[in-house]
This record gives sequence, structure tokens and C-alpha cells, in this order.
Amino acid sequence: MKRKFTIKSLISIKKKSVNLWQLLQKLSGGLYVVLGVWLIFTTITLLFASSQPIDAFFVLGGSIRRETYVAQLARQYPQTPILISHGSPDPCIRLIFEAELAELQNVWLENCANSTFENFYYSIPILRRWGVHKVMLITSPSHLPRAKWMAQILFGAHGIWVEPEIVQELGIPGNRESWTKTGLDIIRSLFWAILSQIIQPQCSNVTKLTDVDMQAWEHRGFHCEHQGGLRR
Repeated sequence: MKRKFTIKSLISIKKKSVNLWQLLQKLSGGLYVVLGVWLIFTTITLLFASSQPIDAFFVLGGSIRRETYVAQLARQYPQTPILISHGSPDPCIRLIFEAELAELQNVWLENCANSTFENFYYSIPILRRWGVHKVMLITSPSHLPRAKWMAQILFGAHGIWVEPEIVQELGIPGNRESWTKTGLDIIRSLFWAILSQIIQPQCSNVTKLTDVDMQAWEHRGFHCEHQGGLRR
């Protein structure tokens, strides 16, 4: 009796394993179909976006020269929104735009990010709310090719075409690129490209440039990078 029971149990377990495997195959097949449809739709969206005019400037923080460059662009294209991700101190950016006689109204400062990956992590939901389809990525040679590839993966996953604009830096850059660092960021960008379709982190520290209180900052004290050539 014990032997019969054991054999029956083994047969039952085997049947359950087969059924589970078949279910997993069906689920994975369905997932591949969904992923394939998403990739086709995203590719078509990107091809369409590539032929459209730039509808936002996105600045990776880390160099005041990038902020000076985008301020010059703001003077030429005052209606194009600008998002600066964890750049120079807020009052320094405002002084740069005022020195360039640039429009302040369409400029936002995101100050949650503490890495290049987080620059994209927090900025994607903002650009999506703006309905952006083509963005100019403003960075420097010291961030290449990592920043460009990350932007193409993360923004591209949301149908946003990336147009890189490389701003030369003076002196020796503070950051150092390596293939290990690039590889790790590319891997997590690929994962986040999928997860960010359903997860949209919100930055609690986004400031409109016109709302920067210069009087309060003067009282608190601040320091701007010398390359900005700012006087206060």
C-alpha cells in the first residue's frame, strides 16, 4: 500500500510540474508578444519624433558651462522648456540666465538627483508630463559615451528622441569615466527602461527658476563656480 501511495504521489507531482511548466511557457510567450508589440510601437514613435522640432532642453548637472550654454539657447528659443538636473546652486543658475538676458519663465531646476542615473530617473516623469517627444541632451565630453547611451535607452523607452549637444569644458573635469562604470549604468538603465513604464518616481525638490529667492540666498550665502564669471 505504501509503495502504491508513493508511486501515485510521484505521478501526481510530475503532472503538476508539467502543468506548471506549460503555464510558464504560455506566460513567457505572452510576455514576448507584449514586449515585441511595445518595441515596434516605440520604434515607430521614435522615428516620428526624430523628424520633429526639439521641444525641450535637458541639462545634465556637473558643469556651469552647460548652464551658460542653455541660457544662450533660452535667449534664442524662449518658448522651449528647460530642465536642469542637479546643476549649480539655484542662485548661480539664475544669475547666469540674467547675465545672458535669457527668459526665466520656462526653466525648472530638479535637485533630487545625485548621479547620472538619477538625473534620468527623476527627469523622465517630468518630461512625460510636459509631453516631450524630442529632447536636446546637453552634456560634456567627460560624460561620454555613458550619458548618451543612457539617454537613448531611458528616454527612447518612452518614445523620446535624443539629440546630444556636447559642450566643451575648461580645465580638468572632476569625474572620470570607466568601462566598468559605463557597463553597470547601461545594465540598470535597461532594467529601468521597462520598470519606468509603470513606476514614476516624483522629485520633491523641483523649483521654477523665477521662484528662486535671491534675497534669501544672499542672506544664506552661496558660491558659484569660477568658470561662470559671475559677479554678485
